[in-house]
Amino acid sequence: MSTQFEDITYVVQDAAAILTINRPERYNAFRARTVEELIKAFRLAWADRQVQSVILTGAGEKAFCTGGDVKQRAETGDYGPSESGMFEIGALHKIIRDIPKPVIAAVNGLAVGGGHVLHVLCDVSIASETARFGQAGPRVGSFDAGFGTAYLARVVGEKKAREIWFWCRMYSAQEALAMNLVNKVVAPDALLAEAKAWAAEVAEKSPTAIRFLKQSFNADTDHHAGLSNLAMSALDLFTASPEGLEGAAAFAEKRAPDFNQHVNWH
Repeated sequence: MSTQFEDITYVVQDAAAILTINRPERYNAFRARTVEELIKAFRLAWADRQVQSVILTGAGEKAFCTGGDVKQRAETGDYGPSESGMFEIGALHKIIRDIPKPVIAAVNGLAVGGGHVLHVLCDVSIASETARFGQAGPRVGSFDAGFGTAYLARVVGEKKAREIWFWCRMYSAQEALAMNLVNKVVAPDALLAEAKAWAAEVAEKSPTAIRFLKQSFNADTDHHAGLSNLAMSALDLFTASPEGLEGAAAFAEKRAPDFNQHVNWH
């Protein structure tokens, strides 16, 4: 079964729903429409009794997802139109956690910024040997002070999470494996097959048991949802500030940002 979207593709194969962000010309960066379509696809997978797990990946070989479309933000000041009129990235984070089925990230390339947060929120991550991981918020005038930081610290530890966010370094697939950021690394041409194999294996398990287990794991960190809401509200204000606008403009113009003129520690 397949369902037509503009920014993503959605296909059900055997017991897995495969969601692919399909904007390779923008390194699979998401705009408002992309996020909205992903939410719709996750709801389809949630309601489909055939689907026992979800595989999230990106089109092409270069990128899994590079986060919010900064070029779009530089051009229009927002992430473009959507049916709801909202940029619902917080709702996407929530549905990845709430869907009572395992979500498997198949990281085929760059997982950066908001795209890195998406893979972190998935239940497990399988990476291509060519995948690279990192955060970019402070470099482009953005941040995720919700699940993207607090939950990341649960995954890799406080020290490493702070390094990832403050220094905006990039990490190889093997480095990601060493810090427990991913579960397995495979050759690029074996990535989707490996993700499907994990989906087939978990499909043999009790779906009710899996549902309770996922909810139990989530219970330990669900309080981060409140922080996430605060962070999204703060980000709305920050991206419209001179400092936030400078980050987006510098990225679009391919130059180093000048944040010093906007520093205010008071």
